[in-house]
Amino acid sequence: MKSNDGELTIGELAGIFGLATHVLRHWESAGLLHPARRVGDRRRYNDGHRFRVALILQAKAAGLSLDQIREVVEAPDGAARRDRLTAFLTELDERIERLRSARELVAHAVDCPHEDFLACSRMREILHACATPGNGAADAHVCVREPVGGGPVAPDR
Repeated sequence: MKSNDGELTIGELAGIFGLATHVLRHWESAGLLHPARRVGDRRRYNDGHRFRVALILQAKAAGLSLDQIREVVEAPDGAARRDRLTAFLTELDERIERLRSARELVAHAVDCPHEDFLACSRMREILHACATPGNGAADAHVCVREPVGGGPVAPDR
């Protein structure tokens, strides 16, 4: 039931998006969501919070971390938000390339004419190139490497 003052409780806001209330509490602790006000112990949200929750959900679906989302929404202006998203777009393009490379490697293994793809000379060439430090895969095919310092796997081109 909607609050009679036009504001939403945490349960009502979460319910609109099919979320558990603890998700909104977590976002609040992460600095992404701030209630419009509190009445006693209860959080109250307004219509602008619906937009914010929708934005957070879409940003998460696009692959942004909560920290990255906070950087975007707390940026001082539209230009700063665009700068942060431009950096994320570069990361996203790199991740797409790594996934494409990984997919090519797996597709080769699946479609390999050899009974065992480990016996395939082409697969062995790719894997040998990947196992050689500082070597970009022989014909810039697919060699997926973990970047220095850990983190997501990066293609070696």
